[in-house]
Parts: sequence; C-alpha cells; structure tokens
Amino acid sequence: MFSFTKDIGMDLGTASVLIYIKDKGIVLNEPSVVALDKNTGKLLKVGADAQAMLGRTPGNIIAIRPLREGVISDYEVTERMIKEFLHKVMGFQLFKPRIIICVPSGITEVEERAVIDAGIQAGARRVYLIEEPVAAAIGSGIDITQPEGHMIIDIGGGTSDIAVISLSGVVESSSRSRATSSTRPSSSICAASTTCSSASARPSR
Repeated sequence: MFSFTKDIGMDLGTASVLIYIKDKGIVLNEPSVVALDKNTGKLLKVGADAQAMLGRTPGNIIAIRPLREGVISDYEVTERMIKEFLHKVMGFQLFKPRIIICVPSGITEVEERAVIDAGIQAGARRVYLIEEPVAAAIGSGIDITQPEGHMIIDIGGGTSDIAVISLSGVVESSSRSRATSSTRPSSSICAASTTCSSASARPSR
C-alpha cells in the first residue's frame, strides 16, 4: 500500500494502542503487547497477534508490555512496537507522518522526551504531545477556548486522569495509577503551550 504523508493521532496506552488517521477514523485498536525471542531479541509479533501467543509459546518467547502507568518503561521495545503499528496501518510511506500522542497529565519532562524520541525513531517526521484529558475534551466536542471550566475524567488501563480545563489551558490536574493507587499531581500548564497542542490535535479529530 502506498500513501503520502498523513496526520496521525495515537493513544499510547498501558493496555492498548489506538491509532487515528485523518479522514479515515480509528484504524487500529490493539493490545500494547510485544512478543520477543529472548535468546536473539528478535521481535516476533505485536498487538493482538502477540497477545494470542500468551501461554502458547516455548520458553524462549516472552510477551512484554512496554508501557506502565501510561508511560514508557521499556524504550527500545516501545519504539519497535510503534514502528510496527505504523507500518501496519500505513504501509510504504513516501513522506514521514506527523503524530500527536496522548500522555497522562503529570508526566515528567524525562518521560515526555522518551515518548517524543520513541515516535521520531519509529518513523515520525514530528511528534506532538497532548494530555489525555485535553484530547478527551476536544474529541467530545468541547470548546476548551471559552472562559468556562470543564472537568474531564479519562479512565485508562494504567492510569485515570482528572483535569479542569478552561481558556485552552489545564487549570489543575491529577493522574492516579490504577495499579498502585498512587497519585501524580501536576501543576497548571501554560495556556499558550496547551493551545499549541490543541491546535495540533484538531486535524486528527
């Protein structure tokens, strides 16, 4: 399959990965699981194919979830997983796509850098990040530019995020791990920065 450059939205979740392509909608919804040969390090399967191998493989094949609590826990495997998913939905690419990736609120700068680098190394021309509650608000049709407060709750496989959004910015937000029940509070975000992220997200609605 041949394609020109596209704008892609990606929800890189602990339990599953969703990919949205402009004008096509959601084109992939698969578990964020990778099957590897632990002796050679060779990637065997990703997504649903990798999950189907669980419990049915010899001892040299392992299944890995490279994300934990919504952030990257295994950088190299995450990069390879993203690359495989992009190839699956786009095939041959003459031009590299722009990708916007959802991340939990309260993510650290180091974790942000890891997501951006993984996306670039996987084949993206440019990677934008958007907080999951902001993406959820835009996807729900809420006009976040208005001087009105909107409380958004995003419940994911690894984390649950809650945020109050107004004037294109996150007024306050918190991220809670579903596995450990620990909270990861985040500070308010510059409105100009969030406006930029929101503008980048709009082509992927």
